[in-house]
Amino acid sequence: MLLKLATKSLLQRRVSVSLTVMMIAVSVFVLLSVETIRTQAKESFSKTVSGVDLIVGARTGQLNLLLYSVFHIGQASNNVSWQSYQQITASPNVAWTIPLSLGDSHHGYRVLGTTTDLFTFFHYDKKKALEFAQGHAFSDLYDAVIGADIAKKLGYKIGMNITLSHGVASTSFSNHKDKPFTISGILKPTGTPIDKTVYVSLQGIKAIHVDWKNGVKLPEGYTKINKEMLRAQSITAFMVGLKSKLSTFSVQRQVNTFPQEALMAILPGATLVQLWQMLGNVEQVLLLISVLVLAGALLGMSNMLLVTIRERQHEIAVLRAVGASPWVILLLIQLEAMLLVTSGILLAMFMLWGCIQLFRDTLISEYGLFISEQVFNTTILVDITWILLASFLVTMLPAFNAYRHSFHAKLH
Repeated sequence: MLLKLATKSLLQRRVSVSLTVMMIAVSVFVLLSVETIRTQAKESFSKTVSGVDLIVGARTGQLNLLLYSVFHIGQASNNVSWQSYQQITASPNVAWTIPLSLGDSHHGYRVLGTTTDLFTFFHYDKKKALEFAQGHAFSDLYDAVIGADIAKKLGYKIGMNITLSHGVASTSFSNHKDKPFTISGILKPTGTPIDKTVYVSLQGIKAIHVDWKNGVKLPEGYTKINKEMLRAQSITAFMVGLKSKLSTFSVQRQVNTFPQEALMAILPGATLVQLWQMLGNVEQVLLLISVLVLAGALLGMSNMLLVTIRERQHEIAVLRAVGASPWVILLLIQLEAMLLVTSGILLAMFMLWGCIQLFRDTLISEYGLFISEQVFNTTILVDITWILLASFLVTMLPAFNAYRHSFHAKLH
């Protein structure tokens, strides 16, 4: 009965109520968006690589090395020579290595030259191994393995031919059309940059560039491919797995003081912690702004209810005349407020879901952020609980005001 009465009362003031709901929805949307990106970005970044003890690349910033080697964001300042890679790989403390060679793309997706060791030793999200949904690892010179998102987005199947492009732009006029690759395998979804990457062999990367010089394609037939040309001269970076965790810092020191060239080794986990420490202040500022926006919306709702109470003296008097106690009047105002806030939250959730659907691919391709399509999670539910509690407290003022006026309400 009280719910029906509160609903009818709100419908009578549909214009002001609609504006209030929109105001609440926008403020809740801002808060939930910040929370969603903050929490899922951390989760996405933290589960991208697992079981890798060190990442080695040319001497640069630690974050830069992590971003381009693991998340394929940005570019390397320099390459690592193949001789240095082999020398470090031969270290008695090293169990396995995975070479990485970046540079080309396919419809805006990064192409990574590597070896089949990637599919054996690389793990993600608490040491989950890579698995094939279809096909197998590359075995021929022009074989390619693609991530799940590429297969889904572009509709690729096993056996189809794809053309790689020079550079990393989404639209390229320098295509390797004369050397197409055949899809030999499609990986299962991982929720990491792996889903957005094309994997080929190091020899395949070399093969498509033998007739290129200084970024320019040489005339057709100018060069002929032989085994000597397919030998790797350098790579972008490489991942290292050690036989014992106790040797981590000694191997890191060995790499950082490598005499042949300027190299550096980073610990992925420690570098991720450093990244979140740097972003911590930004997170807090964004969260504070979101809370202030929400507080403004709730205060606006409280003010709207307070103003309408003065206009609803006759309504309150009628309710009192039919036997409604002052406590019923208080509960009625609180129920109206909860209906407004709940409607705003539902609208905000729908807006959040729509924005995730709309901008999910952009966040993945531009920033390497894998945002789940699942809107509801523990963090969101906790935030909604706090929003409802704050709404209840804020609307106690108009509810108590209605309670007080109900003692003196009279029919005229």
